[in-house]
Amino acid sequence: MFLIKSCIMKLIMLTPEEKIKIIKKYKLHELDTGSPEVQIALLTEEIKRLLLHLKKHSKDFHSKRGLIKMVCKRRALLKYLKNEDTKRYNNIIKKVGLKK
Repeated sequence: MFLIKSCIMKLIMLTPEEKIKIIKKYKLHELDTGSPEVQIALLTEEIKRLLLHLKKHSKDFHSKRGLIKMVCKRRALLKYLKNEDTKRYNNIIKKVGLKK
């Protein structure tokens, strides 16, 4: 059972190489790894992968809970960014492909 769970997690989670690629695409400056834009982009990619997993395994309630937590965290980051800088908010929405 543990082996199956670890194989599923490897498919769902982003590899370090994929994270670096996303960070390079959305970073604001050279050493940027934690700006709201980068965090939103990483969460969006993880959410997309988790949705694919949940379409196959609809009764995986633990993963569904994790999905809800990620969506809430992304929503909070988007709300923060919208309040701080609307231009950056609109830019990340377009880049990531989210609806307003």
